[in-house]
Amino acid sequence: QGYEGLVEGGDNIKQANWLSVSNIIQLGGTVIGSARCKAFTTRAGRLRAARNLVEHGITNLCVIGGDGSLTGADIFRSEWAGLLEELVRDGQISEEVARKNCRLNIVGLVGSIDNDFCGTDMTIGTDSALHRIMEIVDAITTTAQSHQRTFVLEVMGRHCGYLALVSGLASGADWLFIPESPPEDGWEDLMC
Repeated sequence: QGYEGLVEGGDNIKQANWLSVSNIIQLGGTVIGSARCKAFTTRAGRLRAARNLVEHGITNLCVIGGDGSLTGADIFRSEWAGLLEELVRDGQISEEVARKNCRLNIVGLVGSIDNDFCGTDMTIGTDSALHRIMEIVDAITTTAQSHQRTFVLEVMGRHCGYLALVSGLASGADWLFIPESPPEDGWEDLMC
């Protein structure tokens, strides 16, 4: 469950083996779970996360996420030495354990369906999202044609119109609205 799993510990931290990861490559979304974690935005939450990692002997993290996840990873990395010092001072870990776990290595991978990260061709999740959008468009197109109706499809993307733009091009949409290029006044009359 992302940082929530680090903070809560217990059964949320498990060793992955071949059996636990086999037959998941074709699944969409995140199989290992994902959760927003308010506690991790506080030092106390990150201290609990550090304690749980040290308890399991984990000093390497692979963080897949967007701006919040990667910012959290950078903060966690920069505080790591101080968190270990605090754990030693509070008697939660020994100095020897702190020395053994003195370095936290983090790899950050951009997981964002928005495809809004410079320096990569496509962020993790974008391709899956586009495939889902096109499946939906294919499904509603025949209904729209048979009933002679107009359909409006809203896709995700927050401040980035990549998904809307590419799926609009691929589906032959008549109208497309993206945040990077808001419609001009009077667009409703022009459309009608």
